[in-house]
Amino acid sequence: MVYFAKWKVVLILAIVGLGFLFAAPNLFDEKATNDFPGFFPHKQVNLGLDLRGGSHLLLEVKVEAVVKERLNSLVDGVRIALRREKIRYKRLGHRGNGVFVTILQADKVDLAKSLLADIEQGFDVTVDGSRISVRPNKEGLREIRDATVAQSIEIVRRRIDETGTKEPTIQRQGEDRILLQLPGVDDPERVKRLLGRTAKMTFHLLDLDGSIEEAIQGRVPPGSLLLPLIESNRGGKKDEPRHYLVQKRVAVGGDHLVDSQPSFDNRTNEPIVSFRFDTAGGKRFADVTRKNVNKPFAIVLDNKVISAPVIREPILGGSGQISGGFTTEEARDLALLLRAGALPAPLIILEERTVGPGLGADSIAAGKVASVIGLVFVIIFMVIVYGLFGVFADIALLVNLVLIVSVLSALQATLTLPGIAGIVLTIGMAVDANVLVFERIREEVRAGRTPISAIDAGYSRAISTIIDANLTTLIAAIILFQFGSGPIKGFAVTLIIGIITSMFTAIMLTRLLVAGWIRRSRPTKVPI
Repeated sequence: MVYFAKWKVVLILAIVGLGFLFAAPNLFDEKATNDFPGFFPHKQVNLGLDLRGGSHLLLEVKVEAVVKERLNSLVDGVRIALRREKIRYKRLGHRGNGVFVTILQADKVDLAKSLLADIEQGFDVTVDGSRISVRPNKEGLREIRDATVAQSIEIVRRRIDETGTKEPTIQRQGEDRILLQLPGVDDPERVKRLLGRTAKMTFHLLDLDGSIEEAIQGRVPPGSLLLPLIESNRGGKKDEPRHYLVQKRVAVGGDHLVDSQPSFDNRTNEPIVSFRFDTAGGKRFADVTRKNVNKPFAIVLDNKVISAPVIREPILGGSGQISGGFTTEEARDLALLLRAGALPAPLIILEERTVGPGLGADSIAAGKVASVIGLVFVIIFMVIVYGLFGVFADIALLVNLVLIVSVLSALQATLTLPGIAGIVLTIGMAVDANVLVFERIREEVRAGRTPISAIDAGYSRAISTIIDANLTTLIAAIILFQFGSGPIKGFAVTLIIGIITSMFTAIMLTRLLVAGWIRRSRPTKVPI
């Protein structure tokens, strides 16, 4: 008991020293920590939405739009497959939740069925006479939904990260919903604008043979689309048409974009967006512009035309620029959206809540008061009941709180209001191990042991009980973290960290303090 190996002493003191070092930045404001030397820890505890204020959004992914898009693509696949085998058909189209086609050659119905069954996985093919239907089955719909939601979460994360928001909470909720919490966001309307746009950009050649007037009246030529012009904040040019008739076929897809940045036009000094394609996209862009010199080329974003400039010369470098009467903020946001990628499906905001920073400050103040009150009562209780040994336990308790803060800072874990409750609970639990040891020491003293023998027996015999008690609580906390929602996770995080640090301070630090006291004072009796 009296002897502690030097490496153990060094390890314990090093852990405590690092704890104070990593917790220190929380005593300063965020601007001051930026001036710290590079080798000095500068990370602070991240405050959650309920403490820092910010925005809470519940989004719904419109999976139906993806299913519809897949069915439209399936129509083209069916047409190609049937034409390749020279099977005559009629009434091919997408209606409701499936694709339907009528085969005109009765002897080729079975061949057509086998062809359509191989086009798309997760779709069922049924035959009713000469009419064949292709519909997504339950597994296919589930795969589409899961893939769409997962991709949407990733794109949302990219867009939010681009805005500089620290520690956002982005997680799936239910089958087709996304929970988004943005601590410290001071412009929630901009975030909503960024999330409200699918940002699917494509390039189309214009249909120069069709009539826009007839298309506006509902007579759109086959293979063409009537698309409106995006109305910018500046209103656009007076002589610019409000609709464009474009070819339905996509000349170049936006999925080939690898970068986009806001900039300014050297001639007009207007805000523009510069973009760059990957190798395949650059080659395709070059081929299209080479073959269509002096023809207009529409840039389409979410089924609206940004602009339709005339191709003056082939664009061979794989890069270009978009100008559409943007403001500086519009150009910056459009570049961000294109850089982050297009959403696979539209997002609908189902629920929106805003937490003011004042409410968060009140929560922090209340949490501090609760923590201080709990800490003071525990300190007084330990001193009254266990005397000098209670003082050792109180020192370990204070170090334990510092270690919790340091771990939260180092891991950049988010502290929430339930997390503060976990810290308050840890304050009470942190002395449990010491209480077990001290009571065991009392029993050994009553049994007639010497002070050193009683203290040594108290620690060695109580250790298994301490580990068992904390291990069961740790398992429960891990399960809470794994399966709980946001607030429960916040409580579980601080509880897990508190259990681990309290085990260290109770078993290692308090024992070191007691051992040091024994070596200095050589007691004849245990003051407990």
